[in-house]
Amino acid sequence: MLFNSFSFLLFFGIVTPLYYLIGYRWRWLLLLIASCYFYASFIPAYLLVLFTIIGIDYIAGRCIDSAPRKQRKAFLVLSLTANLGALSLFKYYNFFIDTFNHLLSLAHIQTFPFPLWRLALPLGLSFHTFQAMSYTIEVYKGRQKAERHLGLYALYVMFYPQLVAGPIERPAELLPQLHNGQPPDYDGIAEGLKKMLIGFFMKVVVADRLGIYVNYIYHDPEIHSRLALLLAVFFFPFQIYCDFAGYSLIAIGAAKTMGITLAPNFRQPYLAASVRDFWRRWHMTLTRWFRDYLYIPMGGSRLGTIRTCFNLLVVFLLSGLWHGAAWTFVIWGLLHAGIVILESLTDHWKSPPYTFGRALNTGRPRSLLLPFAMFRGLMTFTFLCLTWIFFRAANVTQAVMMIRRILSPLTPWQRPEEFRERVLLLCCFMGIACIIGADIKTAFFGEKHVLLDHRRAGVRLAACIALIVLILLFGVFNASQFIYFQF
Repeated sequence: MLFNSFSFLLFFGIVTPLYYLIGYRWRWLLLLIASCYFYASFIPAYLLVLFTIIGIDYIAGRCIDSAPRKQRKAFLVLSLTANLGALSLFKYYNFFIDTFNHLLSLAHIQTFPFPLWRLALPLGLSFHTFQAMSYTIEVYKGRQKAERHLGLYALYVMFYPQLVAGPIERPAELLPQLHNGQPPDYDGIAEGLKKMLIGFFMKVVVADRLGIYVNYIYHDPEIHSRLALLLAVFFFPFQIYCDFAGYSLIAIGAAKTMGITLAPNFRQPYLAASVRDFWRRWHMTLTRWFRDYLYIPMGGSRLGTIRTCFNLLVVFLLSGLWHGAAWTFVIWGLLHAGIVILESLTDHWKSPPYTFGRALNTGRPRSLLLPFAMFRGLMTFTFLCLTWIFFRAANVTQAVMMIRRILSPLTPWQRPEEFRERVLLLCCFMGIACIIGADIKTAFFGEKHVLLDHRRAGVRLAACIALIVLILLFGVFNASQFIYFQF
C-alpha cells in the first residue's frame, strides 16, 4: 500500500480514529494488525520472513538480558546472523554469485556456473533489518532493557508509518512511546496532518513530475542532446530528495497524529557546504546508524589518519551496498568516500565549512561569509549531481556514457521544441524553486511554515485548502512507488 494512493488515505482515515476510540490497553494490537495489513498489501508471503526475524530477535534480546556475561555475545551473534543472513540472501546473493560467475568466465575457468535465485526483495528489508539490529545491539550494550511484550516488540519493528522506508528508529526512542498511550493532542494531530500534506506535495507534485522527465531521458540517454542530459542530471537530485523526504514527512506526520514522534530524516541537504555536511543532513537516521554501530566501534577517527581513512572507506562502501546490490551503488559509495576522506585530510587548509544558516548567525561580516558559503555549496551540489548519475543509471556503462556525452563537445545542444515538453520543464523548475525557497527559509528563519502556522485559524485553513488544490491540480496520480522502497 503506497502512501500516495487513495487506498492509503482510506486506511489512514480508519486506523487513526480507531486508535483513539479504543482503550489504551489494545492500541498496540490495533497498530500491529494495521501494520500487518499494510505490509501484506505488497507481498503477503514476506510477512513470514518478517515474523521469523522478529521471533529470533525477541528471544535473543531476552536471552542477552538474562544470560551470563560470557554467553551474551553468542546470542547477539545469533541475532545479527539471522538479520544479515536474510538481508544477504534476498538482496545480495544474486549480485555476488553473478559477479563470481563473471570472474570465472574472465579467467577462462570452465566450471558449472552457480545458479541464481529468483527471489523478490521483501519491501523495506534494509530498513527494518537495521532497526531490528539496533535493538539487540542496544540490549547487549546495556543501554536498553529487553522488551518482555512480544506484541510491542513486533510493533517496534513493524510500525506501519516507517516500516518500509524509515526513519530508522532506536528502541529507547520508539518503544517507550508505544508503551505509553497518549490522549488526543489536537495540536499534535494538526501538526502531523500538516507534515503529511507537505509530504504529499513534495511527492506527487514535485518528485513525480520531475520523474516523468528524468525517466524519459534515462530510459534511452544516447539519443538525447546535451541539454536534455544536463536537465535530467539536475532534476534527479531534487526528484529523489522530494520523493524520500516526502515519504519521511508523511511517515512522521502519520505517527504524530497518534502522539508518536519519529526522528527527523532530512535537514536541507542541498544547502550543505561539503559532502560531510551533506551526510549530516541527508537520511540522518541511516548516517547515525553507521556512525554509532560501525564507524565508532571500528575506531572512528581516534586511531590515526590511515585508520580513519580506512574506516570511512568501509562505511561508505557498505552504505553504497546498503542502497543497492549493483556496481553503480558501489561506485557511488566509493566516490563519496573519496571526497569525504579528502575533506578530512584537508581540514586544516581551509576555513570552517560555513553553511548559509551559520553564515547568518556568526559574528563575522556576512558580505564575506555568504559568498564563501555559496561557492562551497555550489561545488558540493555539482559533485552530488555527478555522483547521482551512478545512483540512477541502470548500469555502469550507461552512467559512464552519460558523463562522456555531457562532457563531449561533439554532443549537440538542442532546445525542447514540443509545447508539452516546455510546459513540463516549466512545472519542474517551479517545483524545484518551491523546494529551494522553503529550505532556504527554514535554514534562515526556522521550521515554522508561514501560512500553515499562521496565528489565525482562518488563514491556516485557507493555506491547507490551497495546498490540497495544488496537489489535486498538479499532482501525478499514477501511484508511483517511492524510490527508497527498493532498498
